[in-house]
Amino acid sequence: MAFADLLEHVGGMGRFQVASVILLAMPVLMMASHNLLQNFTAATSDHHCRLHWEANATSLDPQDLLRVSVPRGERCRRFVKPQWWLLEANGSAPNDSWLETEPCHDGWTYDRSVFTSTIITEWDLVCSSRGLKQLAQSLYMAGVLVGGIVFGGLSDRFGRRSLLTWCYLQMGVMGTCSSFAPTFTVYCLFRFLTGTAFSGIVLNTLEWMPTRTRAIVGTFMGYCYTTGQFLLAGIAYAVPDWRWLQLTVSLPFFGFFLYSWWLTESARWMVMVGKSQQALKELQKVARINGKKEEGDKLDIEVRGSDRSISGVPPQTSLFVRFAHLTSSRPRFSTSFAYYGLAMDLQNFDVNIYVIQLIFGAVDFPAKLVSVLTITFVGRRFTQSLALILAGLAILANILVPRELRTLRTAMAVFGKGCLAASFNCVFLYTGELYPTVIRQTGMGLANTMARLGSITAPLVKMVGEVFPVLPFIIYGAAPVVSGLVAIFLPETRDMALPESVEEVE
Repeated sequence: MAFADLLEHVGGMGRFQVASVILLAMPVLMMASHNLLQNFTAATSDHHCRLHWEANATSLDPQDLLRVSVPRGERCRRFVKPQWWLLEANGSAPNDSWLETEPCHDGWTYDRSVFTSTIITEWDLVCSSRGLKQLAQSLYMAGVLVGGIVFGGLSDRFGRRSLLTWCYLQMGVMGTCSSFAPTFTVYCLFRFLTGTAFSGIVLNTLEWMPTRTRAIVGTFMGYCYTTGQFLLAGIAYAVPDWRWLQLTVSLPFFGFFLYSWWLTESARWMVMVGKSQQALKELQKVARINGKKEEGDKLDIEVRGSDRSISGVPPQTSLFVRFAHLTSSRPRFSTSFAYYGLAMDLQNFDVNIYVIQLIFGAVDFPAKLVSVLTITFVGRRFTQSLALILAGLAILANILVPRELRTLRTAMAVFGKGCLAASFNCVFLYTGELYPTVIRQTGMGLANTMARLGSITAPLVKMVGEVFPVLPFIIYGAAPVVSGLVAIFLPETRDMALPESVEEVE
């Protein structure tokens, strides 16, 4: 009896599966808070050089002090000496560039009306140090990449539940440590370790879910992530201090760690590593929870190929992994690359940052609804390809829209982000269905590696915009279009049971 049939035999989508989905979904609500956290903890406020002490010693109005100390519109330089003559009735000059200026030796003064404290204001990540903001996000995503590589293989070797439990604990501890970081370097280190734990959480698969409900459950998880974006906007508005905000989104993972001991190990995995008797006990436990005790008592697992194990994969597996990874990794890379290129640049839209965060989250609801309909009734390949191509075209078209048309530019970006959300919704499910159980977590880890390479590259590409402003958006748009065309060559997996071995796939 195939494992998919065994699941139906013990209750299909019963009470056990519903409870498991709820428990696995709760951490997903907080995962968006960590991925997109730097939109708020690293928000750049208006700033200017700190004024000379002799200027501050006067009784002038703050605006007059700023006028005599800092060139108009300048953020990174100030006058060497206060230009008192600028206060005269006819003292305004059409161009202040001929006046002698110097860097901000005494630091900067920040507008704290929106954000009372960020890593930008705390460690002066502006002017010559402004690239460190993008570096911090890239290092976090580098941690997610390393976690995908490390935890993917460890999960196939030591089991799903033990790694998931560890990652919940690591996420809580490292996130909390980030909120107490004394220096920017230490902050980046803890954020890197938080990212590794994040990747271990998203690698958790839907192996206890029946074939007919995988798309629905996958979409529900996607909606939980979307809801988390709303949650982040609300928490960030209520907690404007970056240290308290970091702590607030990290503490819930200690609760997730405590209840994760209730979660059940994947019976699919236990069969694959030769623990058939333990798998039988887990299936019988699931049958009892689902009210199918009699059916559970009748179960008898037959393990074909007793030499099948993670360390004993047939030689042809390497060829399969290479093919599956090459074809499925491109959509993962481009989706993540373009998604974070848009989602981590909210201040570029000249709209209230909390409002644009809500809008970017809201568009995911219709986008993912459309995607689950096409995934279920048309197919995974069609959904993946169309979502990527439309997202890329929307980003490219936005290049031609004048900056004065702020509403249109925002609408185009929101449409593109919605298409990328639909692509994410599909690619998470699709990738897991392409790999057989014996190497599924390893394959997911490899695919996740490509996705994280995209998310690491996205903020670094944004830095190129300081030289050629249009270039980042050309790259963000072209990558999804190319990957959408490549996705056409992927195999269709709609209404197919999850493969258990490489031989079944071939």
